[in-house]
Amino acid sequence: MNIKLSLAMILSILFLSCASSQKTTNLFNGKDLSGWEIYGTEKWSVEDGLLVCESGPDKQYGYLATEKEYKNFELTVDFKQSANGNSGVFFRSSIEGTKIAGWQVEVAPPKHDTGGIYESYGRGWLIKPDTEKDKYLKFGEWNTMKIHVVGNTVTTWLNGNQMIKLQDEKIGEANGKIALQIHDGGGIKVFWKNIKLKEIK
Repeated sequence: MNIKLSLAMILSILFLSCASSQKTTNLFNGKDLSGWEIYGTEKWSVEDGLLVCESGPDKQYGYLATEKEYKNFELTVDFKQSANGNSGVFFRSSIEGTKIAGWQVEVAPPKHDTGGIYESYGRGWLIKPDTEKDKYLKFGEWNTMKIHVVGNTVTTWLNGNQMIKLQDEKIGEANGKIALQIHDGGGIKVFWKNIKLKEIK
């Protein structure tokens, strides 16, 4: 009985240890931009508990990046597109000014490959979702994106539907920040909320 009890206690400790190492963190507190850094002259603000990105007078690329770097994680975020709605979520990225090196999970208007993976200042599009999956985007309404990044593998889901799964050695070698993007061209406005990250050890 003592052996069984000891084994049960050990398993419980291991389970609690694993659970604590994969706790979920709210990257956006709903009040201000604490934990984030602005790159560029485009507009980032908090309104009624929502994170708002919109084009500024320069109509250039802009980024809001985490202060911390993340390697392996699962990220969920809700977004609602207004006007053009061309944006994205970068991972394992580094930024100098408004030049970003890394990979973008596309957030874009209908028929523009939301959920696909684009490598900025590199190879360009690595993978696009199948055309029929465009129906999962609810333009002008709230959507939930889930991004799972572990080692060489990236998987994305939009509103519970898997969009892509990609294995890439270059991605596997990288580490860096998570960043939200405003595309250039002007006329863009996107709302964000519930930005939650679970690090995977």
